[in-house]
Amino acid sequence: MRTTHTLLPFADHTLHVVEFEPDSFHEHDLLWLPHHAQLTSAGRKRKMEHLAGRIAAVHALREHGDKTVPGIGKQRQPLWPHGMFGSISHSASTALAVVSDRPIGLDIEAIFAPQTATELESSIVSNTEKMRLTNSGLPFEQALTLAFSAKESIYKAFYAQTTALPGFASAHITALTTTQLTLRILPAFSVNLAGQDVCVHWRQRDKNIITLCTGFPPGERY
Repeated sequence: MRTTHTLLPFADHTLHVVEFEPDSFHEHDLLWLPHHAQLTSAGRKRKMEHLAGRIAAVHALREHGDKTVPGIGKQRQPLWPHGMFGSISHSASTALAVVSDRPIGLDIEAIFAPQTATELESSIVSNTEKMRLTNSGLPFEQALTLAFSAKESIYKAFYAQTTALPGFASAHITALTTTQLTLRILPAFSVNLAGQDVCVHWRQRDKNIITLCTGFPPGERY
């Protein structure tokens, strides 16, 4: 599979961006992955995205002196080397990865089409959040995509502290600026983190929204 690797500085981190050409993908490309057998029954789209994401992750890990290819955990999460944290995301023909010394969540989403935004808004935000998005000055489709992506990034950063798979109503947007969102974690997300305000950085790249949530170092709490 043909890929192009570039770097994207973002919120004091370096994102590793891998653009890939779907038409150039072949099944034998997966043999590069030590865990390729786990993808045997996956569809072509997931295989491509997974491969591109792991390529991005390897670039990110090499920046920190590690040559590991992250495996697949029981909840389909990437398995990072001991003492390291990372996150992977993909959208269409783009994959992103980042590695950090603390829990971190990264997400990329294509901006919703108007009809998609109308269909999904009630499942992503409350009426209060919708009003905040509407008054943000952003086109509503972009703002709703941002809300969706930010909540995905929070889950990725803090999933180890959740007791179950939380829904979008388990974190509430309290503020939105041109570069950051603030979300309050509710008990449905995590009893231990309930009431905490979490900052999520965001930016637009072409027709995509990218969000990044940095957790706190291991052993520390808000």
